[in-house]
Formats: sequence, structure tokens, C-alpha cells
Amino acid sequence: MLDMITIGRIVRDERKELGLRQDELAAASGVGLRFIVEVERGKPTAQIGKVIAVLAALGCELEIRRPDGIVIAGRPA
Repeated sequence: MLDMITIGRIVRDERKELGLRQDELAAASGVGLRFIVEVERGKPTAQIGKVIAVLAALGCELEIRRPDGIVIAGRPA
């Protein structure tokens, strides 16, 4: 199960993998630098819409599954 700590780590790792600075990712995703810093730290109250925009700027997407494993949003694995 994903939590904001895990999402923050993913954002940081993917950003670094792409060679982006935090300010560059902020500009690419349409959010402020402070938001990127807070997401990477795992801020539990980060706005989901902005988190999705950051993930999209990294080329990532969220997938939502029912408890039975059926994907109801996003691409199936």
C-alpha cells in the first residue's frame, strides 16, 4: 500500500534518475519548489492533484486497484 513517505521517495528517486533539480521538477509540473520539497519529505497532507501532476511530469502514473486486484484506474500491470 502506498503512503506519502513511499510516494516521496519515488518522486525523489525518479527526479534524480532523470537528472532534474527540485526547482526544475517544480517548473515542469506547475507547482512550487516548496511543494516538491514537502512531497519528497512525505508530507501527509499534500494535495493529490498536485502530486499527480508531479508524477506525470516524471513520466509516472498512479494505478488504483480494487481489493481483488482488478485495475479500475490507470494501466493494468
